[in-house]
Amino acid sequence: MWENCLQVIKSNVSEQQYKTWFEPIVFESYTPATMTILVQVPSPFVYEYLEENFVDLISKVLKRFFGSSVRLTYRVVTDKTNDGTVVMESDNTEDKIEKPLPRTRANQSYTVLDAAQPQEIDSQLNPHQTFDNFVEGISNKLPRAVGLSIAEHPSTTQFNPMFIYGPSGCGKTHLINAIGVKVKSLYPQKRVLYVSARLFQVQYTNAVRYNTVNDFISFYQTIDVLLVDDIQEWMTATKTQDTFFHIFDHLFRNGKRIILACDRPPVDLQGMNDRLLTRFSCGLIAELERPDKQLCIDILNAKIAHDGFDIPEDVVEYVAENACSSVRDLEGVVNSLLAYSVVYNRPIDMSLAVSVLKRSVKVDNHPLTIDEIVETVCRHYQVSPEEVSGKSRKRNLVVARQVSMFLAQKHTKMAASRIGKLIAGRDHSTVLHSCEKVEERMKVDKSFCEDITKIENSFKLKK
Repeated sequence: MWENCLQVIKSNVSEQQYKTWFEPIVFESYTPATMTILVQVPSPFVYEYLEENFVDLISKVLKRFFGSSVRLTYRVVTDKTNDGTVVMESDNTEDKIEKPLPRTRANQSYTVLDAAQPQEIDSQLNPHQTFDNFVEGISNKLPRAVGLSIAEHPSTTQFNPMFIYGPSGCGKTHLINAIGVKVKSLYPQKRVLYVSARLFQVQYTNAVRYNTVNDFISFYQTIDVLLVDDIQEWMTATKTQDTFFHIFDHLFRNGKRIILACDRPPVDLQGMNDRLLTRFSCGLIAELERPDKQLCIDILNAKIAHDGFDIPEDVVEYVAENACSSVRDLEGVVNSLLAYSVVYNRPIDMSLAVSVLKRSVKVDNHPLTIDEIVETVCRHYQVSPEEVSGKSRKRNLVVARQVSMFLAQKHTKMAASRIGKLIAGRDHSTVLHSCEKVEERMKVDKSFCEDITKIENSFKLKK
């Protein structure tokens, strides 16, 4: 029966897909009493790929030959050296119970937005993004520790709301998902919901169109733990902000948890409603910084251990040095290395790593740091970094200070408040003012414009 299943699968996938993902599967046993099939796969990477891409096909084929109640389990090899394995059950999507949801007036189809009574809802959480695989480092220690504390004690009012900010790819979405997953595992009765700011805005727009705004607001007011991602999307959406304000106020006054993620701190959310900004700032504002090299190495080693592959230390260090701009880059490179290794049956070595990184990231193009920018500017104007960060208003120091802020704003993805703090202990308004002054002078002062160009060329030479 298993061979018959493979023949049907083979006719529904490409030859390369079959050879890569299905030929390595080893049939172990079938238990008629429990209608359970046990198969072995060579690594967690293969197991996850099958479950994410072929679970529907596998399920339909197995039910055709083994019966509708058949269950598929995997023996996953996790340690080839010591023959370590773990048994995992297939996530059969066809067996999931579809919960009835309320109908909209527009097309009488179902939607999650039902406010009449708190029914069971889909939390929209990613179950794979947990605290267990959120690797801790210096750049994320505080947000991770506070997030875990909130997840373990969601009914306390301390650090509410929690506002997490940082550049793209530093782990914000993973962290807020981990909070939600932990809450749901410890307190199953809690109504937890993850939603992106863009989806929230689309839902609100539809509610306005179909005259169901009150139901929309009432639904969100029933949530116990609300996790909203990428709220910078609302900076120009005034009506969405007003609606979220009413939801936020209700949840906050009733002791419900609100976790927000953004690519910048509240002070840099230009166009956001002042009354919202004050509420965003009344809890905890936690920054997630870009991962340093050691954290990148730790993340890579954790993923390698999870996927059951052997990658040499020099390759790990090379990837950590050249794909360190974001966690997503790291994961993408490792996934590519694993895929190339599986498909072409070749070891993961330095030559393969160099080849993959050329296609994935810009090698040897590290983002500039604030220190590098300040040092280069100071060298050009023949002043010291200590003088630039001081209080002196001498003209040459003011110019060096303003140029440093302008170039930091241009060549890094840091928020203005962070730039001001690092360069001279100033606030975000000083940075914005400095940028305006530099831009205005560049339009009328040719020699000043040439100075800026020389400094930027120095950056390129350093790279």
